[in-house]
Amino acid sequence: MAKCKLIFAFRNAYDGLKYCFNFERNFKIHTVAAILAAGLAWRFNFNKMETIILIFTIAIVFMAELFNTAIEIVVNMIHPEIHPLAKIAKDIAAGAVLVAALAAFLVGCILFYTRLL
Repeated sequence: MAKCKLIFAFRNAYDGLKYCFNFERNFKIHTVAAILAAGLAWRFNFNKMETIILIFTIAIVFMAELFNTAIEIVVNMIHPEIHPLAKIAKDIAAGAVLVAALAAFLVGCILFYTRLL
């Protein structure tokens, strides 16, 4: 019984990722950026610590994008018409993604700077 619940939990998580990839343009952009960063990390033979930092940075961006999408969907469900507070909630969630993406960009600059010059 517990095994079935675990399988359903993974299935639901996969469905959420698939939804974001299929319907969220920025999720696709972040996916391409993550693949490029991982490819460059492999090409430049990152050490374990650099690899861990890159993995966590990529994960944080994906998590922020997933939370943002979930918040937008719930806000739209609760308040489908335009409302100032709904806009604020969506803007704050989008701001979290921006902070994560900018931090990832800075981490990428630090990790790749000397290798790309």
